[in-house]
Amino acid sequence: MGTVEAVCISAKKGIIKKPVEQVELKENWGIADDAHAGDWHRQVSLLAGESIDGVKDKLPQIGHGVFAENIVTRGVDLAGLKIGDQLLINGEVLLEITQIGKECHNSGCAIKKATGDCIMPREGIFSKVLKGGTVKAGQSIEVRPGTGSPQGAPEKTAP
Repeated sequence: MGTVEAVCISAKKGIIKKPVEQVELKENWGIADDAHAGDWHRQVSLLAGESIDGVKDKLPQIGHGVFAENIVTRGVDLAGLKIGDQLLINGEVLLEITQIGKECHNSGCAIKKATGDCIMPREGIFSKVLKGGTVKAGQSIEVRPGTGSPQGAPEKTAP
């Protein structure tokens, strides 16, 4: 079982997210007050804190939200998740994995330009909210194996 390390939001797409104390997830919508919320398959993005640690070797000042991730996890094998797997946060909030990785911006993001690499296209995980609630740092995350791909969601997006 893992934990939530941080939660982050942004008012506009295409910018880094800012860490906040807590977020409210809404069923079939995403995070309230976050630019990526909506009726689509990438409502909430997740990134492992361990992945961020690897970039800190090159840029020690990197903090949560820099890769535009909503939820930073610790102790969860995000790379081992499959489309349709679920994450239960604090025994209440339920997310379903809908996409693994994403295409990088054509010109490359600011992090890629600074470090020569961006981890979100390879290591970012995207989900939709099946059951909403409040999420904040320190809450538990339990992985629940899924039953296969949700209809209409991409299996994997190449970086």
